[in-house]
Amino acid sequence: MTTSAELVHEIEKLSPAEKVQLVDTVIRDIIPPVPEVDKAWAAEASTRWNAYKKGEIKSIPYAEVMAKYKK
Repeated sequence: MTTSAELVHEIEKLSPAEKVQLVDTVIRDIIPPVPEVDKAWAAEASTRWNAYKKGEIKSIPYAEVMAKYKK
């Protein structure tokens, strides 16, 4: 059996994209996705993206958003 330390050592060798994929796989194993929730989020994301492209909403810089929560 592989130890936690061995797993961490192997994970450190992965690219950032591979690490994200691994984390996604582990989370989906622990908490299975709910298709209705995924569908609702996809619809919301599409609505927001279309509104942004039409100029109906503006983007907010990452630093500005994070500053709001660092108070």
